[in-house]
Amino acid sequence: MFASAKNRCKLFKMMLDQIFIQDKQKQDVSVESVKTSEKPIRSAVKAISWRIIGTLDTMAISWIVTGQLAMAISIGSIEVVTKMILYYGHERIWNYIKWWK
Repeated sequence: MFASAKNRCKLFKMMLDQIFIQDKQKQDVSVESVKTSEKPIRSAVKAISWRIIGTLDTMAISWIVTGQLAMAISIGSIEVVTKMILYYGHERIWNYIKWWK
């Protein structure tokens, strides 16, 4: 019914190999193809959609903490712009990193 300890170790090793060891085909991917694996427009749309969620969260927390809706909207209005720019830059930088691609 249950696998032996030897078989469990073998299965665990196979799982680790799948997670951490890249096959030869993946290692031969050119730097140019990695840089262009995700288009900048996709990163921009992802940044916008994420910021909508993040800004609503910030506004809700600000409203709870301050008790003032106007202050919450003011805080949310400022952070939506700054964090969208930061996220876009973060996304583009990560697109250059080959780790776990």
